[in-house]
Amino acid sequence: MISGSKRTVVTVSNVSTAAKKAKNLTHANIDIDNIKNDIQKKREDTAESILNFSFNKKRLRIVSQEQMVADDCEGIVYWMSRDSRVQDNWAFLFAQKLALKNKVPLHVCFCLIAKYLDASVRQFDFLLKGLEQVAEECNKLNISFHLLEGSGGEVLPQWVLDHKIGAVVCDFNPLRVPLGWLEDAKRKLKKDVPLIQVDAHNVVPCWVASDKQEYSARTIRNKITSKLEEFLTEFPPVIKHPYTSKFKPEPIDWEEAIKSREADETVKPVDWATPGYEYALQVLKSFIDKRLKIYATKRNDPTQNALSNLSPWFHFGQISVQRVALCVQEYKSKHTESVNAFLEEAIVRRELADNFCFYCKHYDSIEGASAWAQKTLNDHKLDKRAHIYKLEQLSQAITHDDLWNAAQIQMMEEGKMHGFLRMYWCKKILEWSETPEQALECAIYLNDHYSIDGRDPSGYVGCMWSICGIHDQGWAERAIFGKIRYMNYEGCKRKFDVATFVQRYARKTTSESEPLGNHWTDFDENVCVLKLVVT
Repeated sequence: MISGSKRTVVTVSNVSTAAKKAKNLTHANIDIDNIKNDIQKKREDTAESILNFSFNKKRLRIVSQEQMVADDCEGIVYWMSRDSRVQDNWAFLFAQKLALKNKVPLHVCFCLIAKYLDASVRQFDFLLKGLEQVAEECNKLNISFHLLEGSGGEVLPQWVLDHKIGAVVCDFNPLRVPLGWLEDAKRKLKKDVPLIQVDAHNVVPCWVASDKQEYSARTIRNKITSKLEEFLTEFPPVIKHPYTSKFKPEPIDWEEAIKSREADETVKPVDWATPGYEYALQVLKSFIDKRLKIYATKRNDPTQNALSNLSPWFHFGQISVQRVALCVQEYKSKHTESVNAFLEEAIVRRELADNFCFYCKHYDSIEGASAWAQKTLNDHKLDKRAHIYKLEQLSQAITHDDLWNAAQIQMMEEGKMHGFLRMYWCKKILEWSETPEQALECAIYLNDHYSIDGRDPSGYVGCMWSICGIHDQGWAERAIFGKIRYMNYEGCKRKFDVATFVQRYARKTTSESEPLGNHWTDFDENVCVLKLVVT
């Protein structure tokens, strides 16, 4: 056969390559299955179920007046929103604890709204495809999953009444719109139905870490790290539920759920980030195997693949930050500096962002800045700008700055911008906008619209740090910025190879028909784990 026609040889070669890829993919799947099994064994070694586990009640707060579950109730519901996963989820676990204690069925409801802030189809696609996997896992555990159309405040109270639900357990989210849903639900729920909120997103619950808005990472760090021994613990498992619901969930058309959102369809899903817990585990494994060792020294270099790249899954709660922290800290003796740096970012800095958004109602406006920052921005509000760009120009990456354009293109095409460049990108928007207010509004819109992990406390704090000096200090005064920290092109050149990054995201000429390549991840032919494609 090999000595036959050229066409035959090519076919054999293609088959061989395809077989090799299939074999590698099989090995990768086995590898991930092994990781899943190892983690599940840790859960089962911790406790048989949540009933045999000492749940730390500091993780929850009772929102309603009522605290007792009615004896004649016919179920407990977990109102899922911020944390879209089954395992390693304190809110889900507490809901199952209530259901097991009261010997009733357990339900999960996700309330889906038609439009959410400036989210595009990219984000709704990631959310809903992840939820589809959650629904499948719930079904295997004899837990009913319901997708309700409308906000929780609008549709959940009537659903609870119709199905004689005895208690509602919900996620914690510090942002304005979800807090509004919570208040609506509290007002409309029957007075005899307890409403309990659990912080399943943070390692140290937001209200435990601090009872006030913190000034900086310096002021909150010890408040969090001193509590990690108490809160950075292993999880028990969510088990197959022994009590079956009397009614079945309505069938869900997942594709129609995506298509029917009121969202920009031109901002499409990205190829490199597959929604769901299992793919998040692949990204975690590749980080530990390939990138953790250089995280401490290379994480601020956009030309290097040193980041965890887990922020999309963190944002949608498809993998627990606490689970990732538990896995990463196992390598502390081998990569001490990198593990410490990662835990600082994943726990302290993330939870500082939640703290700011929870305790500052103006987390997305100039009014949320410190008095010194508001004054200095106002003092320089009329300073002459060498360049002024409108939102349309910025959204299309049409500026005189090739590095800024490349960063914007990265976010537009891949749904993620390197963390170091987010700072430069945002500060340049301040420099090129007519007012600080316009700059902040524009930066938040672009991040929320294109980034998979937009509409997140970390995103708002990133914009507020860059433009308003939140969690920062005053610096030498200069035009436009006043005392807000300044960043420029030459400074970036001293940090990393700007030309390499710019070339990577250079616009294609009209003669080149291939799409802009992805530079976050691809599959390694030999080990089939995620790696950076450096062009």
